[in-house]
Amino acid sequence: MGSFRASAVARSRAPKFRDRLAFRALLLVRAVARRIPLATGQRIGSMLGGLGFTLLRRERRKAIDHVGLAFPDSSPAERERIVREMFRHLGCSLFEICWIPNLDPDKLAASTRFENIEHLHQALEGGRGVLLFTAHCGNWEWLGASLAIAEFPINTIAREMDDSRLNEFIMSTRALHGLRTIERGSEMSGRAILQALRSGGILAMLIDQNIVAENVEVDFFGQPALTPVGPARLAIRSGAAAIAGFIERRDGIQHIRFEAPVFTSRDDDPGELTRLMTEAIERQVRKRPEQWVWMHKRWRKRKP
Repeated sequence: MGSFRASAVARSRAPKFRDRLAFRALLLVRAVARRIPLATGQRIGSMLGGLGFTLLRRERRKAIDHVGLAFPDSSPAERERIVREMFRHLGCSLFEICWIPNLDPDKLAASTRFENIEHLHQALEGGRGVLLFTAHCGNWEWLGASLAIAEFPINTIAREMDDSRLNEFIMSTRALHGLRTIERGSEMSGRAILQALRSGGILAMLIDQNIVAENVEVDFFGQPALTPVGPARLAIRSGAAAIAGFIERRDGIQHIRFEAPVFTSRDDDPGELTRLMTEAIERQVRKRPEQWVWMHKRWRKRKP
């Protein structure tokens, strides 16, 4: 009985221990990453990601299954290749995020390319707010930092993470370059969100995951997927332009690309705008499938 109770207590404490261990590892990665060249950190991160592919069997299996749902005609070897490259990409992204404090205008110019930036300027014309929607494609934290360094008035909305230390790590990294984070669901979040848009600023949102929120069902890779409708409602209510912005890594260089903006009006249908947003995300995932987070259960059902 005593050994059973002891093992039960150990199991209940295990997640907290893993969280502490993971956070200490993150601090170690940050200490190393900030002191080495970016290209070296990217190579180290890629190798660690490859190790993760080997060790994290459960996450690997989930990702391979989800790739099969999106690309039913792909071979098992192709699905495994995509997921292996995804793990390497995520390891590389981790080192890049830890390196972000080193970014300044000169380093940004050397490491990052903007494509179709005129679309973002067009969306901002007239002082209207801009809802910049993106996905867990490429290094989305680098995307936000780059726009802040380029002196765009950018804010982001995000859920507070369960681990307060990790939450503070991400928030402080964003704040270094002037990227403001509005915590979704906080007491003042609604007012802060509308103020950001009505003042002519940019509100960046990740909208490619199945989360507990008001959702609509839209097509994603040929299958119905629950998708948050709140961002579309927000753009329509505030009169903001909605614009897709994506980042991808090519040969160590970050490429940030914008699509043509969608100018909203009060009569627009939030469900239809959500569908258009999701189509833009699917185009990007099809373009660089190895740089999307395939572990997420994008097509799962939820009870009403």
